[in-house]
Parts: sequence; structure tokens; C-alpha cells
Amino acid sequence: MNAPLTPDSLKMFTGGALQTNAYLLACPDGNILIDAPEGAANAMRNIPISLLVLTHGHFDHVWDAAEVARIHNCPVAMHATTEEMLADRNLLRRFGLDLEVEPVAASQLLKERKDQRLLGEPFDLLEVPGHCPGSLCLYSKAGGMLFGGDVLFAGGVGRWDLPGGDKDLLLGGITTKLIPLPPSTRVYPGHGPSTTIGEEQRSNPYLQHI
Repeated sequence: MNAPLTPDSLKMFTGGALQTNAYLLACPDGNILIDAPEGAANAMRNIPISLLVLTHGHFDHVWDAAEVARIHNCPVAMHATTEEMLADRNLLRRFGLDLEVEPVAASQLLKERKDQRLLGEPFDLLEVPGHCPGSLCLYSKAGGMLFGGDVLFAGGVGRWDLPGGDKDLLLGGITTKLIPLPPSTRVYPGHGPSTTIGEEQRSNPYLQHI
């Protein structure tokens, strides 16, 4: 059994054409992998994974999801909207991309709630759409960490010009659900370096209306 989640128990993998981040968390009852960009399955092949969590359904975050689940025989947890996106084989063609991601079904459907236990670790699940319908952020109060997918970045926010995007919905969700977290909360985004809630509140140009 692993120790409770801390920043020291975190490993990051970055892969795919869009340099997408995946995070491996050592939780009390096993390892959670958050998101599965291209290359993640091979990189994590020899590391036991007990649960895969997908923050949202964009292709760069789910490219290796089916392979990760197959290699590790692990359950996959996601929002119901993410499962719908993954089941749509023509989704990427509607984005203008001649690609197809191998679908994977949800073993567990997640939605916004407090104290969601995942492999013995408590998370607050925060639904923050606007970049992508069904986007989930995972907040570990004990660890002081937020795994935000493509919602909030160092100096930026998720783009809202893709299908299902909505600027007001995105910025409103960040304002009401993420910014109230403790300023010291470390944010681990889907792209780029980590940051903190306090730093983004002070300097993120998209959040200066707050």
C-alpha cells in the first residue's frame, strides 16, 4: 500500500504532437494515471496502473486510453460526456482531422462531487466545461494539488473555439470553482508547466476581471 498522495508521489509524462501531459499518482490502493496521450501506454508499460482517469474527451488526452486499459487490465473512469465522445468514431473528422481514436468504454462514470474516493484517495471533482463538454478537474485537498486537464494553464486558459466550446462558461467555471481554492494549490495542467492558483489569480491575463 502506498502512502497518501503528496507532490513527491507524482510522476509526469508528456507525449503526442500537442505535448500533452499525463500524471501518474501513487495513491493508497494503487496507481492512478490521469489522461493517456500518445506514447503513454508504452512509457507506462512496466509501471502498474490500477485506474485510468480521463479529464475530457479531446483526442490528445485519450489517444492511448484503450491501450493503457488493455495492457494493465484496469478500469477507466470518465464523465458521461467523455464516454459519448469516445464512442463517436467520426468525432475527429468533424474537427477537421482525418484520425480515429480507438474507443474505450467507461468502467466508472464520474460527475461533480466532493470526496470522491479513487483508489483510497479523496478528490473533489469539479466540472468545468467551456473548453470541452464534460471537463473534470480533480482536486486533492490533502495534497494541495489540482489536476485540471485543459481548463487552466500557467498564464492561460483552455481554448474555447472548438466544437462545444464556450468562453463565458469556461471563465465562469474557473472563477467560481478553481479560483476559490487555496492560493498555494499546485495546478497540474494538460499542457505546459505547473503553476499555482494564487499565481494565476495575480497574473493570468484571462482572469484579471476577477
